Amino acid sequence: MKYNYLVIEGNIGSGKTSLSSRIAHDLNAKLVLEQFADNPFLAKFYEDPSKYAFPLELTFLAERYQQLKDDLSKQDLFKDFTVADYFFYKTLIFAQNTLPADEFKLFSRLFNIIHSSLPKPDLLVFLYVDVDNLIKNIHKRGRSYEKSIQKDYLQKIQNGYLDYIKYNNEKSKILIIDTNNVDFVNNDNDYNRIKNVIFERDYNLGDNRIIL
Repeated sequence: MKYNYLVIEGNIGSGKTSLSSRIAHDLNAKLVLEQFADNPFLAKFYEDPSKYAFPLELTFLAERYQQLKDDLSKQDLFKDFTVADYFFYKTLIFAQNTLPADEFKLFSRLFNIIHSSLPKPDLLVFLYVDVDNLIKNIHKRGRSYEKSIQKDYLQKIQNGYLDYIKYNNEKSKILIIDTNNVDFVNNDNDYNRIKNVIFERDYNLGDNRIIL
């Protein structure tokens, strides 16, 4: 296995958890899934963002750090590699779009203190999906607390990911896969195509882009 630590990322509704889970099952990987549904402020945030943004993001910061610190430090001798459905830096991307400037400044200081202590992925895969298709996917899966997610919010998050890729593409191996025209969740051929793109090709430092 060419990767010890693989991350599948994407905006809300991109299918990152579904893809990570299937890869882990098929390729004998240790699976690390974000426990976002356990955040007690998530539903409250979607109803009243200005009131609950800071406790929401602070809780995510603490929970994501603790989970990754624990899971990535413990080797599983019976698994070939680790795949996660989130990248720790997403914490800063989401916070930048939900917090006012003064709170984000404080949040950034906390984030930078702990960020450097976590391992970096061998490959970061970003599933690119247009916002209109993200909305369709979100409605299709029918999570009650996601019903109020607005298109402009998803666009801001999308821009945050793309900005991260733009300014960090010389430091990491990043693979951007445009999945607007495939359904790797329900179509085995599409799933095998995206799996082959991830595992059967070699990538250089920087952003590598593929349209499926």
